[in-house]
Amino acid sequence: MVVDFRRNRAPPSPITLCDSPVTIVDSFRFLVSIITQDLKWELNISSITKKAQQRLFFLRQLKKLNLPKTMMVNFYTAIMESLLCSSITVWYAAATAKDKGRLQRVIRSAERLIGCNLPSLQDLFASRSLKRAKKIAADPSHPGHKLFVPLPSGRRLRSIRTKTSRHTNSFFLSAVGLINRAGPPLTDYNIPPVTPLHTAHATLTVIFHFVVTHHFVTCCYLVHFMLNVLF
Repeated sequence: MVVDFRRNRAPPSPITLCDSPVTIVDSFRFLVSIITQDLKWELNISSITKKAQQRLFFLRQLKKLNLPKTMMVNFYTAIMESLLCSSITVWYAAATAKDKGRLQRVIRSAERLIGCNLPSLQDLFASRSLKRAKKIAADPSHPGHKLFVPLPSGRRLRSIRTKTSRHTNSFFLSAVGLINRAGPPLTDYNIPPVTPLHTAHATLTVIFHFVVTHHFVTCCYLVHFMLNVLF
């Protein structure tokens, strides 16, 4: 599968493995998710919706047998919610409102059968994204660990600059936004806040560069003043 978002696309050169040409496809299934060459998720969500609607049949049978509501909720969580949340941190933010509505209608059907409120698709995405972000922030070896950068205030994360909507709807952008809106301290995600010592170090670094390029005597007074204020 070739992913190419250039305006002037060049035809891909043929690839041969063991004297056999590799066939170019528009989409393929990786684990349980369907990935397309345009990185859109209509096919994947259609597949999830179809499977979830099929599993509603078993929920209806349990309803006919008058099973307790607790057991039906457990069945929904294990059989249906696990399907709806498969790779949800990857595709939900980039999904269209129409596709999200299709999945939410399946949840509402399950709510009517069980007779209680169930977590919405947005709530499931938020909880799993925050959980995933917490694991990434606690793992310095993860490639995305350095994307969770706290602001000097220590209460929010620095927003990641983007140029395309495709990047804006990616996991890390969504996770940073969710963490900033959630409100808990960044220490809950193992993200150390910026301490005054870091601020003092940055200030002294700026003064050092000023010393190198400007008057030495004047900056000595500035260094002495900053040391008295910060320390």
